[in-house]
Amino acid sequence: MFKNIIAPVQAWLLLQGRCVGCGKSLSKGIRKKGKEEDTVTCKTCGRIFIFDKNKKIYRRAPLITRG
Repeated sequence: MFKNIIAPVQAWLLLQGRCVGCGKSLSKGIRKKGKEEDTVTCKTCGRIFIFDKNKKIYRRAPLITRG
């Protein structure tokens, strides 16, 4: 039930170009350029996002587990 409340808020924040953790603008984040996508790290909380240059939208980066 909690996820049903949080997911729309997180989607709205990403559409606004804001971090889902702290609400700060991702345009001020640390960028690593790629061909089609940039990796953006929030300067405030360290969350990682992917910016799709073609669609011009942000999304959460998948978690990578190290084994």
